[in-house]
Amino acid sequence: MHAPPLVGWLLVLLCAAAGAYCLVRARTGPDAYRGDARGEGLMALGMAAMALPASAVTPPPWSPWMFTAAFAAAGVWALARRHLHHAVGTFAMVYMALAMTVPPDRMNAAGSVGQTGSMSSMGSMGSMGPAESMGAMGAMEHAGPGGVPLLTGLLLAYYTVYVIAAGVRLVPVDAGPPGVLRACRVAMGIGMLAMLLAL
Repeated sequence: MHAPPLVGWLLVLLCAAAGAYCLVRARTGPDAYRGDARGEGLMALGMAAMALPASAVTPPPWSPWMFTAAFAAAGVWALARRHLHHAVGTFAMVYMALAMTVPPDRMNAAGSVGQTGSMSSMGSMGSMGPAESMGAMGAMEHAGPGGVPLLTGLLLAYYTVYVIAAGVRLVPVDAGPPGVLRACRVAMGIGMLAMLLAL
């Protein structure tokens, strides 16, 4: 993730709080909601681990592969239980974990020239005026988002619609386990949106 450390820590707090609450509900709530609460809790704790700012905790080089394996296994479990939303969520986490392993300039087709192309374009900036030079530098700085832009856009659209729809369903306040579980899902959807935007 390329978010400022403050955003990363806020995501960690949001996801960890939602995960801890869901796991408590999985132990103490009604039997009908324990499986869903356990799945939501584990997903939220995984999101919290992935959102840790790299400036505070240096992840080991194998951590993206560990996240990929863990979320892929969770995705298979979600598909086996026919939980489509969980499957989309685990797919999004696998996608973000894999994006952590590939430099942005190699993953983005538009920025596939790489660092060599960037350095050669720096040399050609000498012939530009100051305003043109600043514009070119800004374009290079933002040329390579992590991940595939089309796929990131589709996931952003999905989670935007999901958060709005699930949030509207929360308007009749339900303080029982189903309502609280839905509120945790909305919080995690917001966290997923923030993580995708920071990719």
